[in-house]
Amino acid sequence: MTENDINKKAPARGIYLLPNLLTTAGLFAGFYAVVASMKGQFEPAAIAIFIAMIMDGLDGRVARMTGTQSNFGAEYDSMADIVSFGVAPSLVAYNWALVDQGKLGWLAAFVFVAGGALRLARFNTQLGTADKKYFQGLAIPSAAAILAGMVWLGVDLKIDGREYGFWISIITILLGLAMVSNLRYYSFKEVNWKGKVPFIAVLVMVLVIVLVAYQPPVVLFTVFGGYALSGPVLTLWQKRNLMSLRRKRSKSGNDAETETESSTAVPDKE
Repeated sequence: MTENDINKKAPARGIYLLPNLLTTAGLFAGFYAVVASMKGQFEPAAIAIFIAMIMDGLDGRVARMTGTQSNFGAEYDSMADIVSFGVAPSLVAYNWALVDQGKLGWLAAFVFVAGGALRLARFNTQLGTADKKYFQGLAIPSAAAILAGMVWLGVDLKIDGREYGFWISIITILLGLAMVSNLRYYSFKEVNWKGKVPFIAVLVMVLVIVLVAYQPPVVLFTVFGGYALSGPVLTLWQKRNLMSLRRKRSKSGNDAETETESSTAVPDKE
């Protein structure tokens, strides 16, 4: 056996630098959000969570583009996500609005963290079998964006979150439950980002960028809040279409059966 054969059979050691560096940057942003919220710096804390979302979107895309995907990277990304999009937004919301709610406040924050952890675990176990067009349950980055956007918007409007602590607790709990629900959300994974689009699409993208730059907390909270509401609407619409299709099939089946019985019936003798 030659030295080249040995090198080919030996497993590669180490980890890929670039995608894991981006994952680490997202993890750092989530950790910074927690520290900033403990100091009462809620706007930087909320912004840090959105920065973590950008890093989370980049690490997987960079890994696929450079062929540096690995089991380690996937596991590390999940661990970073539970910190950046589970623990961080729940603690930021807790320090901003839920701290005076007693048990309700910290239990609401825990429901969000637990829902995010369960959502990630279910997603990782269904990678090979799930429908790529839809997510089952609200994705944890989207839920984190709603909490972070709500905090950012509240700070921008000079709203004291503690005055609305009860309602924010309810929203936090609902987001945690939405992550582990069977609601269907469009995943945007089937969008052809490399294909050609009409010129008007470019103008829409420019308009969105301008709106985000002009009022980022309002636009981001509205967009992700609307996406969260799209799940129940999409699920009910699909169930309604499915029930309508079943009724049509049942009716056509009954009509066909009646037709068959009529054609095979023996005429009465005179």
